[in-house]
Amino acid sequence: MIDILEHINAVHREVSRTGETATVLMRRSYQAEPEELWDALTDPERMKRWFWPVTGDFKVGGSFQLQDNAGGEVLECEPPKRFKVTFGGPTSLLELRLIPGTNASTELELEHTVSELPAPGGAGALYVGPGWEGGFLALAMYVDGTFPTDRTPVEVADDPVMVDFNEQSVRAWMTAVRDSGTTTEKDLYEAAELSMNQFAPGREL
Repeated sequence: MIDILEHINAVHREVSRTGETATVLMRRSYQAEPEELWDALTDPERMKRWFWPVTGDFKVGGSFQLQDNAGGEVLECEPPKRFKVTFGGPTSLLELRLIPGTNASTELELEHTVSELPAPGGAGALYVGPGWEGGFLALAMYVDGTFPTDRTPVEVADDPVMVDFNEQSVRAWMTAVRDSGTTTEKDLYEAAELSMNQFAPGREL
């Protein structure tokens, strides 16, 4: 279905911490013009094909709601360059930035800053990083035309190959957290166990 290692290596991951605030930064290049990628990221009809059913309006002052999931307010919006929203609450800020690349490509950068994570320090990144990485992968498959058209995003996410991908993603985020020096090894391992149970049930560290 996918080359797991190729997609894991395609993502740049960073974790930082300021006081009690943890920040996850991800970056990946897509073979699509900024306008095309922007449309895939903000058009509810397209988003439900690869990400999640969503209602709302991605304009400043607007709001959005993922079905049976998080919602938020649109704080900033500059098509097709960037938008910033609250995600699930006022202390959770999500920003997407689209940077034109070479040969009709676009670099997508995601920054998620959370001030009230249950895990101490940068270990909280393990609660959000692997989830967003699954979205990055689904977007890549959608853009290149390999996302299954006869299955919902939830069905694709439950595929054993995707669970294998999630396991490797959790491990990659463990490395990013460890490299950041923002938490203890004990807290890192405890958060990683919970993350593995959530994103790759049945897999062990």
